[in-house]
Amino acid sequence: MAFQKALKGTILVGGGALASVLGLSQFAHYRRKQVSLAYVEAAECLSEPVNREPPSREAQLLTLQNTAEFDILVIGGGATGCGCALDAVTRGLKTALVERDDFSSGTSSRSTKLIHGGVRYLQKAIMKLDIEQYRMVKEALHERANLLEIAPHLSAPLPIMLPVYKWWQLPYYWVGIKLYDLVAGSNCLKSSYVLSKSRALEHFPMLQKDKLVGAIVYYDGQHNDARMNLAIALTAARYGAATANYMEVVSLLKKTDPHTGQERVSGARCKDVLTGQEFDVRAKCVINATGPFTDTVRKMDDKNAAAICQPSAGVHIVMPGYYSPESMGLLDPATSDGRVIFFLPWQKMTIAGTTDTPTDITHHPIPSEEDINFILNEVRNYLSCDVEVRRGDVLAAWSGIRPLVTDPKSADTQSISRNHVVDISESGLITIAGGKWTTYRSMAEDTINAAIKTHNLKAGPSRTVGLYLQGGKDWSPTLYIRLVQDYGLESEVAQHLAATYGDKAFEVAKMASVTGKRWPIVGVRLVSEFPYIEAEVKYGIKEYACTAVDMISRRTRLAFLNVQAAEEALPRIVELMGRELNWDDYKKEEELETARKFLYYEMGYKSRSEQLTDRSEISLLPSDIDRYKKRFHKFDADQKGFITIVDVQRVLESINVQMDENTLHEILNEVDLNKNGQVELNEFLQLMSAIQKGRVSGSRLAILMKTAEENLDRRVPIPVDRSCGGL
Repeated sequence: MAFQKALKGTILVGGGALASVLGLSQFAHYRRKQVSLAYVEAAECLSEPVNREPPSREAQLLTLQNTAEFDILVIGGGATGCGCALDAVTRGLKTALVERDDFSSGTSSRSTKLIHGGVRYLQKAIMKLDIEQYRMVKEALHERANLLEIAPHLSAPLPIMLPVYKWWQLPYYWVGIKLYDLVAGSNCLKSSYVLSKSRALEHFPMLQKDKLVGAIVYYDGQHNDARMNLAIALTAARYGAATANYMEVVSLLKKTDPHTGQERVSGARCKDVLTGQEFDVRAKCVINATGPFTDTVRKMDDKNAAAICQPSAGVHIVMPGYYSPESMGLLDPATSDGRVIFFLPWQKMTIAGTTDTPTDITHHPIPSEEDINFILNEVRNYLSCDVEVRRGDVLAAWSGIRPLVTDPKSADTQSISRNHVVDISESGLITIAGGKWTTYRSMAEDTINAAIKTHNLKAGPSRTVGLYLQGGKDWSPTLYIRLVQDYGLESEVAQHLAATYGDKAFEVAKMASVTGKRWPIVGVRLVSEFPYIEAEVKYGIKEYACTAVDMISRRTRLAFLNVQAAEEALPRIVELMGRELNWDDYKKEEELETARKFLYYEMGYKSRSEQLTDRSEISLLPSDIDRYKKRFHKFDADQKGFITIVDVQRVLESINVQMDENTLHEILNEVDLNKNGQVELNEFLQLMSAIQKGRVSGSRLAILMKTAEENLDRRVPIPVDRSCGGL
């Protein structure tokens, strides 16, 4: 009954959202001007940040070490932990935050990149008349609107298509999506609508058209999750919070309460992971916001504490941008095993996911080949047969661990709500667990409210609704034009900088190196096909980047977009970081090795190597084998049974093509499976077999040899740029 009353109230209030009739360009203007009373109050009550720029990590460590006692110490630098720090410091509380790895190094950087209320949670709320699920969706939709408001450079509305293949599903899904709009009320981004079959294919031409009835399009938000998390951390630092990454909590400090005689948590023993230095950080209240590691910290407080978190692994893959339209996502509401798959444009690529399986807790989750293939199979079901979905087109893959709150006896993680829980132990440790990315701010508000009440702290109400995050205040959709005009940056690079750093993009542009070309004047790229420039490495250090992994995965997003491109950029990134941080040769080599290991295991590079090995089968027709042998022997003129750099150079010279020896070495090394410095006939046939099966794509040697064969007499230059670079 309570659910029905709540839903009725929402329908009465929520039908006339102005955003539902606005276009996207108008909405960008609308979301800046149409500000709620709460936003105005937040802006009026809060003073300007105490720091124009975030203090250096060294300065933050000194503050942590020399402050007698903080009001709040937050453990965990994910979205929720940084949200807690920002909420606390903007209420005037003396705040500290420590993170054992980098900000957003865990689950917060490995999401589906959506800011959403949760369509499937609303469906469960309606089907089960579950008021808690309903409230969670309504809260998330409010937070979605707030996040789009406070970080407009990092987020934007995204239309998502729900294709319909049975007539009876059309009214069923339409009612559900319309309820989603109505629950959003005044926070509705834009009204959902129905498309005919022809219009659906016009918007999403690669969609499977057989038996397609039509489609429904609704709106949610999308963001750059790691950069958003970092923006929250940097904003907290600017407002005066002492935040430090690579600070591990070794143990909790306790003292006896003189009034009750009970032991109370009074801080933490912290260790600088980079130097090994240890010191105590004392605080009146300690908050545990460690996501999947929630129970680890709880057991530091009480070794007998019952587990309240059940981790679930979600795998995502990234594919080339041509797999989806540039501005339209896709939702598969019912996969072969009942899960939901999103298929979304992101950073000019296509992201697909996620899976949902119980997992063990680890600092280094690895995407499994089984999960990658599950996602690919689901994608095949929804794309036209004209589009060959190839395993080799997986450019990156990762696994994130969701910290779901559950009954420890439950075995089905798919039916678990992401409602958050604020738990207070007998010794005063406050734990915030569960929830979802979108609701990080409201979770932080609830947590700090509990901290104030439990520990008798003096502070006012939360002030984070409407509080701009770093880079958002003076951002505008045309900011990138000034970057092009004032600094001589490429338009693509300028757009990227504006969308990544917001109004701080000018500071990055000032650091950009002169290219020596007529155009662009400044902005040397780290890798040719992505708009990341060398100046971002220097600026990333100001944003607390300490390792090469920080730079390729969270300051830039190269590792999440294309692991081969990330590996290609690594030597230059390490060189630039080494120059700024005074690394010696040993440290540089160590950083290279650690980053390559990260790419290999955590970002899907391991899967690439397993697609083509010296044990790979050769499954080719006899006619294909003969054709490929003839191609091979055009390079192996001496009939040695293998080709070397010298053989390739000879053929290229005969058609007037010049290529440096290092590039040739890289090209052959991709196919030299037994690493003996040469490509044997059998290895070449294994490569061509893997390409035919779709396991490998974008092989530079295969493209070079095919083009050379076709053009030996015509003397046409051979393209050898990396093609997609799929795994």
